[in-house]
Amino acid sequence: MEDFRQILLKHWGYSEFRPLQLEIIESAAAGKDTLGLMPTGGGKSVTFQVVSLSRPGMCLVVTPLIALMKDQVENLNKKGIRALAIHSGMSKREIKITLDNAAWGDYKFLYVSPERLGSENFLERLKQMDINLLTVDEAHCISQWGYDFRPSYLNIAEVRKQLPGVPVLALTATATVKVADDIQERLLFKEKNLLKMSFERENLHYLVRQVEDKNGYLLKTLNKVKGSGIIYVRSRKHTREIAEMLRKNKISADYYHAGLSNLIRNKRQDDWVNGSTRVIVATNAFGMGIDKPDVRFVIHIDPPDSLEAYYQEAGRAGRDGKKSAAVLLYNNADKVKLKKHVSTAFPEITNIKRIYEALCNYLQIAVGFGKGQTFEFHLQSFAQAYKFQQAMVYNSLKILQREGYLEFTEEVDNPSRVAFVVSRDELYKFQVANAVYDDFIKLVLRSYTGLFTGYVAIDEELLGKRAGLDQEQVYNFLKHLRKSHVIDYVPRSQSPFIYFSKERLAIDRLKVSKENYDTRKHDYAGRIGAVINYAGGSDTCRSQILLQYFGEDDAAPCGTCDVCQNMKELEVSTFEFNDVGKRIQQILEKPCKLEDLIFRLKGDNAKMRKVLKWYLDNQKITYRIDGLLEWKG
Repeated sequence: MEDFRQILLKHWGYSEFRPLQLEIIESAAAGKDTLGLMPTGGGKSVTFQVVSLSRPGMCLVVTPLIALMKDQVENLNKKGIRALAIHSGMSKREIKITLDNAAWGDYKFLYVSPERLGSENFLERLKQMDINLLTVDEAHCISQWGYDFRPSYLNIAEVRKQLPGVPVLALTATATVKVADDIQERLLFKEKNLLKMSFERENLHYLVRQVEDKNGYLLKTLNKVKGSGIIYVRSRKHTREIAEMLRKNKISADYYHAGLSNLIRNKRQDDWVNGSTRVIVATNAFGMGIDKPDVRFVIHIDPPDSLEAYYQEAGRAGRDGKKSAAVLLYNNADKVKLKKHVSTAFPEITNIKRIYEALCNYLQIAVGFGKGQTFEFHLQSFAQAYKFQQAMVYNSLKILQREGYLEFTEEVDNPSRVAFVVSRDELYKFQVANAVYDDFIKLVLRSYTGLFTGYVAIDEELLGKRAGLDQEQVYNFLKHLRKSHVIDYVPRSQSPFIYFSKERLAIDRLKVSKENYDTRKHDYAGRIGAVINYAGGSDTCRSQILLQYFGEDDAAPCGTCDVCQNMKELEVSTFEFNDVGKRIQQILEKPCKLEDLIFRLKGDNAKMRKVLKWYLDNQKITYRIDGLLEWKG
């Protein structure tokens, strides 16, 4: 145990673990297959990193979050811990060198995107790797009941067979009981072993505000409350509009979404983290890997389409344990939009097939070809070229991904990379024969290390400043060195990618399982329904609704959400209110007169009348034409 604490102190500077971290570490270190269920901000990555650092060998980490993968590799390398990553956007040569380094170099972590696990090159090289732990991040992706099922995650079971005796540590922030069981089954756990924290956040006040003028509510609230926060919206355009509206009203704000360059995103994130910007308005692209403890509020202008997503996003508030608020702004128009999401998220199967065929033609992939290939893919350009709605294209790609035909990776910012493809002796001869490039080559070698063993991210602007050159001149130098076969230079790219898991099929052979399609559509509709129930309900504690969704059925009312506060104003406890409500519903299975209802309820007459008045005011019970009361719910 002390060794684990020493590792934590040495590399992270903390003397004590966060709740549940040590239990997960000890379980995995003892060789047990382990599923760790830790809410957002609980420090999941530290668990597998400490385990791997405590023993010889390397940890293989499977994660679909490329941005997070790259951040973790960069942070580990800064700590002097050698780490590698393989993901979409890397060239074949880069992947080969990375696999060679993982097999024969002294590395502690190899991060891999799930689609790479099925490639023959990876499986062959895996035999030479000394793996001490297999970590599955975002483990809900392997479950058919998970909200982001990814067929490529099913490859993990095959990888396990190549790693006998290596324990699996599966991690996720949100999973229902059904999903947790499915994860363990699909990852071939030798025995069930779930370690979880309660989903309860006692310092987080959940509030739902029924408002039509959301901008007006924002301004009024942000002028009244203190501290920094996040405002979540669903569209990129909306992030900019809300941020501009806040700035016009003298509230420090900026916006963030996946369409911005990596440089801009990092700058805006840093400005918010260090307090230069008070409010960040963002899509769900914002939040992964962010560790800002003093977020006082998270406000959702638009409701997300699952309580899993809402819990994760809302949970970015109050990580320092101080009182914070998670506010959802909601109205009848939102309810209509949420219900419409179901049909939007599941286009007709004929349209999915049309998009698949158009995509293959667009990328010039012949029938029987394409398997294992990666293509840059600009969704907007494709949709415009074939006159498809962008939402239909996006959701069709997600369904094709769930069916296992392809992987769609949204925008990834890959910096420029350089690797020397000649030996040091050959490089010296080139410098002697090409004196004009000598100073520039020396500058590159002084600026970066590891150029002879793998690809290194470079910054052309920084090189230009140091060399007194403009970026065009730097670019030309690098291009010439590549043309002379001295370096391999991969210029920076920011683009989504399509990876074909299977060869292109003739359209009549493309199957979108009706059963699978209908099951997932029904499951998605259930998630939407859970969000509507959370947002539209007014008689059950918000925290209780969330906790029950994640399988905690015995949770007490929080006492701080808007529903509990309303109960306090009625001078009735949430328990008493719910008890009376259940009895009202039972009695009104057959409509009756108000006097009969009061007589049959029994109990504290004053409290019952308050609850009845609330149900009438909120139209949960209504009068029929004949004067009898009926239950509306």
